[in-house]
Parts: sequence; C-alpha cells; structure tokens
Amino acid sequence: MKVLGIESSCDETAAAVVEDGRTVLSDVVSSQVEEHKIYGGVVPEIASRRHTEAICGVVQKALADAGCTFTDIDAIAVTYAPGLIGALLVGVNYAKGVALSTGIPLVPVHHLRGHIAANYVCSPELEPPFLALVVSGGHTHLVNVTGYTTFEVLGKTRDDAAGESLDKVARTLGLPYPGGLNLDKIAADGDPNAYRFPHPHVTGSEYDFSFSGLKTFAVNLVHNAEQKGETVDTADLGASYLKAVTDILVGHTISAAKATGAKKIVLAGGVSANSVLRRRMNEECEKRHISLYMPLLRYCGDNAVMIASQGYYEYLNGKRADLTLNAAATMPIEEN
Repeated sequence: MKVLGIESSCDETAAAVVEDGRTVLSDVVSSQVEEHKIYGGVVPEIASRRHTEAICGVVQKALADAGCTFTDIDAIAVTYAPGLIGALLVGVNYAKGVALSTGIPLVPVHHLRGHIAANYVCSPELEPPFLALVVSGGHTHLVNVTGYTTFEVLGKTRDDAAGESLDKVARTLGLPYPGGLNLDKIAADGDPNAYRFPHPHVTGSEYDFSFSGLKTFAVNLVHNAEQKGETVDTADLGASYLKAVTDILVGHTISAAKATGAKKIVLAGGVSANSVLRRRMNEECEKRHISLYMPLLRYCGDNAVMIASQGYYEYLNGKRADLTLNAAATMPIEEN
C-alpha cells in the first residue's frame, strides 16, 4: 500500500511516498531555514506564503521520484495538527483538493504521532509497546505508546519545550538560527561542568517537565555578567546548559521506564538530533539493558516520510477525513 505524505506544519514543505508504513520510495523537503535566519526565527506569514509557492512542485517531485502518479497512491496522509495554523492550512487544503479530484482517501495525521513513526522507517523491527520521548521546538512529551494509534501521555512540559529553551539560550549567547543546532555544535568544545544549573521539578507530577526557570537562570547569568563587564565562555555555558536539559530529559525517561517496565525507548522530534541527548540516552539505556531507537538525523526534523508512515497505520485503523477537515494549532496527541 502506497501512502503520499504531506507536511507543512512549520517551515518545511515536504512530501513523500512510503509503502506499507516502512519503505521509503521518495522523500522531498523544501526548507525555508535560510530565509528565516534573517529574522532569527520562523515568521509565520512568510512560512505560509512559501508553502503555497512550493507545495505543488514538492508533491509532483515526490511522485516522480517514487515512479508514481496519483493513480498509484492508495491514501493521502496530511499533517493537520498541531503547528502554525496558516502553514498547516496550506497542506490540509492542498490534500483536500487532491482527494476531491482523485477520490483517494484522505487521512489526517497528528504531527507528534508522525515524529514517533519516523522510527518505524529507520528501525523496521520496531513495534509497540514502547516509551517515547518526543522533544522538539514546541513540544516535550513523555508518551507510553501501547499501539500504533494508541497513546498515553505520562508527562509533558508545563511551560517552555526543551527545544524552545535551547533556542532562546542560544540566541542570548549570540548564536545564529537555528539556535539549538548551533548550541550543540559549540558545546562540543565546552566543559559541561563549568556552570551549575538548577534541575526544576513539578511538584506532584514526577514526569512533567519545566524548562522556563532553567532558561531564565541561563539568560540572567549572561545578562548579569554583561552588566559587570564580564564575559561568559560561550562553549562552557552551552555545554553546561545542554547537560542540565539532558539530565532532566533522560532522568524523567529512565524513571518512567522503571515504573512502567518498558524495555524499549524511542526518541523523536527535532531535539532528538542533539548529540548530547543521543549519547546520554544511549549510555543510560545500555546500563539497564533497554533497547533504544533513534531516527536517522534526516528524519528528526519535520518531514513527510514520518507523516506517510503514521498515515498508513491510521488508515489501517479506519481513520478518514472528508472535506470538512480543518487544521488545529494545538491538539492532544491522544485525540483521534
């Protein structure tokens, strides 16, 4: 079964064809990163316009690369939530138009479910149940995945997402966009023990995350040094901040694995590309004989392969949408 995936939730216009949820036949991404660098972050209005300009060409190339036409496609999977509402609407409306004109079934896919599904492509042997840590610029979720379309959130951020906090600290240090990626690069030359950071806890919710106070601590540290005419070592502070964030992410995940008896842990989302997080999680899983699954770096960020993969399992579960399908800026991962 061939599924055409369409992704436009932020600043990547992407399309892909995936067979049976695991085999990638094509993977096309049109990135806007260079344009948004000028502004230090994603400008929603610009992102929406660029999606509108790119989506037809991206889909046609994905079909051509897969050696397909629309007549070969069994279902169209499209990201409909969560994300930038204007950007999402471009993909949703394009997919609805194709579905109407071709009669191909339309399958709505939750963006975070898609990030988890990237691991099905990278590790064909992976099957639920497992514990998933989903970390991106806008989301930090600890999810018990009991089936391909059944999810239980054990914990999530109460304020800033992990990726958001990394981006903001990187900006404070004067690093260019994308901040998290560049923070990871400079931290490789730093001392992770040079600065001591707090490790916030959410009282009464042991698996929930809070990164706002940690981010503010780092920002104030830099600003206070500037006011005194002092300088901070960018590499050392970056490495120390990354250590604090990964301490929290890994600690919560391992603690949840112990409580649930999980033998498999999955990383997903843009921050799953972070070298420190990947190394630390691998070390802790090896100590405990837990199998760790991580997507290839190209599938950590937003892409349509993950949407097509999850769309396959949503289709098998009977999920369909008609022309009333709308986009949503926010939506719980459990909602079906």
